Amino acid sequence: MMISIFFMFSLILSSSYAAVQDFCVADYKAPTSPAGYACKNPSDVKVDDFVYSGLGVPGNISNLSKVGISAALVAQVPGLNGLGLSMVRADLEVGGVVPLHTHRASEAIFVAEGKVIAGFIASDNKAYVKNLKKGDFMVLPRSLLHFQVNAGSTPALVYALFSSDDPGVQILQNALFQNDFQTELIAKTTLLDTAEIKKLKALLGGTN
Repeated sequence: MMISIFFMFSLILSSSYAAVQDFCVADYKAPTSPAGYACKNPSDVKVDDFVYSGLGVPGNISNLSKVGISAALVAQVPGLNGLGLSMVRADLEVGGVVPLHTHRASEAIFVAEGKVIAGFIASDNKAYVKNLKKGDFMVLPRSLLHFQVNAGSTPALVYALFSSDDPGVQILQNALFQNDFQTELIAKTTLLDTAEIKKLKALLGGTN
């Protein structure tokens, strides 16, 4: 009985929201807030606000990780504003690596081409790692460190779907070695050798 009541209450709430507003297309010209973009006037909304062609173009792989990223987030697709989803295309050259990183959203990856090793590290430090092939799908829980590595002899193509229109990203190696975080503090908090830290900072552009 309680389940039926809860279901009906949820249905009423969702119906009421839909009756008030179908969508909130981002108004890039208006000030933003911690809650995100303001809504564009409905009379100014066009179908192109909901369409994006950027994921059809391979990303630039001429970087240290040999990975090209093409994003379809709210900053690129105003129609995503408030909908709680977005997508990214990752092109991994042979030997390409998407390094350990986190998002403020859950992620699901789909291997469109090639072979990849993907996985995440849970909060109890257990690693969940899987060899994926074309057509495979894997879920990566919110906020946990995760990665992808091209495990084949040909380029790989991976699409990632997020449970946020702006999932954010923090790459572990950049957080440690691409800023002014003091070498001595990195050494004390990570147990890494000072010489190795300085080497990585020189490679990634960090200071201090």
